[in-house]
Amino acid sequence: MDLKTLTIVVVVASFILYIAIAIWAKARSTGDFYVAGKGVHPIANGMATAADWMSAASFISLAGIISFAGYDSSVYLMGWTGGYVLLALLLAPYLRKFGKFTVPEFIGDRYYSKTAKVVAVICLIIISFTYVAGQMRGVGIVFSRFLEVEILTGLIIGMGIVFFYAVLGGMKGITYTQVAQYCVLIFAYMVPAIFISVQITGNPIPQLAFGSNLAGQDISLLAKLDEIVTMLGFNAFTAGSKSTTDLLFITAALMVGTAGLPHVIVRFFTVPKVSDARKSAGWALLFIAILYTTAPAVGSLARLNLINTIQPGEVGAVDGNLKYSDKPSWFATWEKTGLLTFDDKNGDGRIQYYNDKNESFKAKADSYGWKGNELKVDRDIMVLANPEIAQLPNWVIALIAAGGIAAALSTAAGLLLVISSSISHDLVKGIIAPEISEKKELFIGRVSAAVAILIAGYLGANPPGFVAQVVALAFGLAASSLFPAILLGIFNKRVNKTGAVAGMIVGIVFTLSYIIYFKFMHLELNNADNWWFGISPEGIGSLGMIFNFVVALVVSKVTEEPPQEIQDLVESIRIPKEV
Repeated sequence: MDLKTLTIVVVVASFILYIAIAIWAKARSTGDFYVAGKGVHPIANGMATAADWMSAASFISLAGIISFAGYDSSVYLMGWTGGYVLLALLLAPYLRKFGKFTVPEFIGDRYYSKTAKVVAVICLIIISFTYVAGQMRGVGIVFSRFLEVEILTGLIIGMGIVFFYAVLGGMKGITYTQVAQYCVLIFAYMVPAIFISVQITGNPIPQLAFGSNLAGQDISLLAKLDEIVTMLGFNAFTAGSKSTTDLLFITAALMVGTAGLPHVIVRFFTVPKVSDARKSAGWALLFIAILYTTAPAVGSLARLNLINTIQPGEVGAVDGNLKYSDKPSWFATWEKTGLLTFDDKNGDGRIQYYNDKNESFKAKADSYGWKGNELKVDRDIMVLANPEIAQLPNWVIALIAAGGIAAALSTAAGLLLVISSSISHDLVKGIIAPEISEKKELFIGRVSAAVAILIAGYLGANPPGFVAQVVALAFGLAASSLFPAILLGIFNKRVNKTGAVAGMIVGIVFTLSYIIYFKFMHLELNNADNWWFGISPEGIGSLGMIFNFVVALVVSKVTEEPPQEIQDLVESIRIPKEV
């Protein structure tokens, strides 16, 4: 069976499984639609949370950014996993004890204000749409490659699938679908990782292969990678180029953003008891760690494979570079997607791949007759292309396609549900029309999800960066807006509605303005020389969070303290039930 047919068979089989689960677990009440009836077992919820969390950014883009950024990409590993510790310790059990459906509902009740709830809904929608743009781009990348169609066509196909099981099943359907998707995505990620680890280092454990010597050679994987990338004018793989300040702020934004992401927080409302919320976070961290400890090996092995394929001989040798006419089949198929391109600048028919922005390497490149880098590789293709580059069996390549789709769709569905529940439950039911029936509310939730899918599809077709970068922006927005309001709402009785609203507005407006300025309005200025204090748009959410905390505390200090019943409510959230 050829690769395209096999891939379609594997992907369709996985879709049939997801859709069957969605039908079996169809939401029949708003409780089912929003929080799965609060009856999910902690292990199942941990697995669903891991699938919800390990989006296209984790499955497709994390190893891709490691491939190209090397040491600098450590911020994603530390930030995204460290955030779960904050979530388990500071938020999950308390929010579950509060017992509401959504984050805006918590903020509205805690700060005794419809205004606070509306501001929280607006923040949540901005965060979720930014995040879902990355997921829909991931969906488009996977479908465009393995169905050999344009990325826009792949995106439309993915939108149709998400529409079916997110709108029909609600949170109950999504939860059990995500359990299945976790099993698919982790198996799909680990199998090729093990194959390639054995192929290159002889070690079947990717985490150990990362620090092992190459098979039959007395040089480590990382040392060899440093050697060949520097020969081509790139920064050493194990050396960083970002400032310590920027690394710190990005890591903090990712960690705190994790603890403030609404689609992750809502998962802890689906378990039966408060103690189960903390257990769910622990299980989720374990399931997530399997992929995150493997990603550095996958990224480094993919970069080594790519360069060895394009540059099979000595740098500068007459026959050192791959002839375009001899390009392998994987190269030709990825070219069709537009995510890998070749431009023969010196007309020699060979593929020159090097860093032409490195001025110190320019003289060397000129001596080889090179006229500029001729190969552009979208970093988001590295995980999906790696098994093809390594010439693994077709069934492994088909498997990773199913895993990539599972990762992107699971998170996209969770985000879209959060958006729809915020509109139907928090805005319509909570503020605009409190008298509407449960059936009407459920209908509005499904219509909201459908509209959200259309908007998400547009954003996926026009994202402000690669997948992991777009997701990082969403984390910064969550860190600067919702996290301070939630944390202060649990641990500070004195913070009132005026302080909370002012803090959220300042945090989200500052962070969003900074991102729009550098990512949309003035892309040419998006570099360390122009950033505030050298902080990139991916890390600016940490500064926005600081502004949020300061404004909320200062404004609350100079305005009237919350009513006594609200202060008692805060106390009750933190005190164990037995006490």
